[in-house]
Amino acid sequence: MASRTHDQNGHRQHRARGTSGQPSARESHTLDRLPPTLCVEGQEGVEMLRGVVQPNPVARRRRLGQAFVDVCCWGASLGVLFFVLRHNTGAPFTAIDRTIVTAVIVAIHVPVALLTGLYQGRFWYGSSRESIRLYATELCATAGGVVAALAVGTGRVGVVTVALAAPGSVCLANIVRITVWSRRRRHIPSGPHSGRRLIVFGAGDGGEMILRSLLTSKAGQFFPVALIDDDARKSRLEIEHVRVMGDRSCIREVAQRTNADALLIAIPSATSNTIRQVTEIGQAAGLEVFVLPHVDELLGAVAYGDIRPVEQADLLGRNPVEIDMAAIATLISGRRVLVTGAGGSIGSELCRQIQTFVPASLHMLDCDDSALHGVELSLQGRALLEGEGLLLADIRDRAAILAAFERVRPEIVFHAAALKHLTLLERFPGEAWKTNVLGTQHVLNAALATDVLHFVNISTDKAADPSSVLGWSKRITERQTAHAAASSGRHFVSVRFGNVLGSRGSVLEIFEAQLRAGGPLTVTDEDVTRFFMTVSEAVSLTMNAAAVGSAGEVLVLDMGTPVRIVDVARRLAASSPRPISIEFTGLRSGEKMHETLLSRDEDEARPAHPKISHVAVPILDLRAVEGLPTDHATAADLARIAGLPASALLPSA
Repeated sequence: MASRTHDQNGHRQHRARGTSGQPSARESHTLDRLPPTLCVEGQEGVEMLRGVVQPNPVARRRRLGQAFVDVCCWGASLGVLFFVLRHNTGAPFTAIDRTIVTAVIVAIHVPVALLTGLYQGRFWYGSSRESIRLYATELCATAGGVVAALAVGTGRVGVVTVALAAPGSVCLANIVRITVWSRRRRHIPSGPHSGRRLIVFGAGDGGEMILRSLLTSKAGQFFPVALIDDDARKSRLEIEHVRVMGDRSCIREVAQRTNADALLIAIPSATSNTIRQVTEIGQAAGLEVFVLPHVDELLGAVAYGDIRPVEQADLLGRNPVEIDMAAIATLISGRRVLVTGAGGSIGSELCRQIQTFVPASLHMLDCDDSALHGVELSLQGRALLEGEGLLLADIRDRAAILAAFERVRPEIVFHAAALKHLTLLERFPGEAWKTNVLGTQHVLNAALATDVLHFVNISTDKAADPSSVLGWSKRITERQTAHAAASSGRHFVSVRFGNVLGSRGSVLEIFEAQLRAGGPLTVTDEDVTRFFMTVSEAVSLTMNAAAVGSAGEVLVLDMGTPVRIVDVARRLAASSPRPISIEFTGLRSGEKMHETLLSRDEDEARPAHPKISHVAVPILDLRAVEGLPTDHATAADLARIAGLPASALLPSA
């Protein structure tokens, strides 16, 4: 029977830019091919790689409406002044003169308004930032109108007309906007509100947008009563009559003064550390805490529907990660990509992120047909299982893997297929040998035979100073990959990282299942720690690492600060409405108290990315190993082979 393979942890990879920091010609070309929905983190919420946020239909209609209002205001103001001045001064304004001047003003006003962000899909609310954008736009349009008036020969009278029309158009535009906003505010109750009284933490762009969304929402679930911000410069700031009442240390006091019962962390770019600290303060004050999605998850402007309760993943894995999107695009766009273990947690996320970079083709390989059904459904919204991109094969089957590679001839391979459950592999080391070691050798051989350019082996932190069957088997795969790189000269690398939040069998998944069952929550030891990262962050950095690594290297991802598992269990237990106990079961065979990302004899360097370490590992040619198990292997076999020095390996006779 074919074994079921699962993917390991993953990260996004990209190539470093040149010293100038500017994209190369190829990078520019590949960026042009990217879909408009591909998001990256930006200064004001979410920016698109192509430079302009693609609006939804409602936002597009609002944007067109605002432009139409401004054009009409300019036209009305100019029309009145042309008429008055012509009949009182005898100015020689012809219909052609009026048309030319008006057309020039409109032709300048609309593009400048788009460039300054004046038309953001909503009517203005009168903030100073919006006013600056308006005045800058009007100034540019007025200057263009003055030049046009002089060019058509209207002289000083034409200049005066345009200069007087500018403030008139501003007044008319503001009257329209204020009228629209006032009509919308009629839906906001002025008296007692039935919604939950909400404190909003964060008075920046995210807080401002969510505040206005709450005030105009007809759902009425929340009613903002106060703002909190750690920036002293925002003290006493008022947005829509909701005032900043202090920093995070004031949350309890503000909650008592306003009778609030909920707290919203309205900072999409907040780190897990910030969310954890503010959540603890809010819960201590008796508030239910909510959060906005991370900026990478947002598809546009922050809105009421984005609010959700704080999850454990927010507390453990929301650290800012800088990703070189252009380098990833250069690596993937227009190329044939194959992912092994595509149905697993890391493999499926790899497929989702790779697809956004417009590869020439994406091939998903797994031995689990149900997993392939699931990943196709998540990518395409349907799962007919008829596409050429689905490959049903077991990496243990050398002939099947070679046939699959020869059929699609991939240029880039992400090898995420593996057995990963430590305790089970301690009992069945032969399965780890057949899948993780021999399976990886089959994939490497197929990649070499079909001239794959880039190969990325997904490893684990358990390969650093390994002490378990899983760790030894993954250490061997790192050394196998290094040997393939050395013998072929191709860009074959490994990427090593720790636990991924949300993956199947992760500690959070286990805790949540135990919580639903009423407990207890089981922890191996009170002092045990582990590294955590969200699956999207892991895959992003994996793709980044593949682009910046040198052939044969192991790229080690910075996982941040290790987390005490018992602290996670206690937070989950505290969130339950009923008492939940915690039991300590003791470390199991092969487990460590504290995982490490680097072996004791490994030196790290970070020449290309602050979150990616480059580590050299000794090569390992399985063909040169004496006494190699032909089928089943013991834990002792795996430990022996993983620890062989490269100098001890001699070509077999």
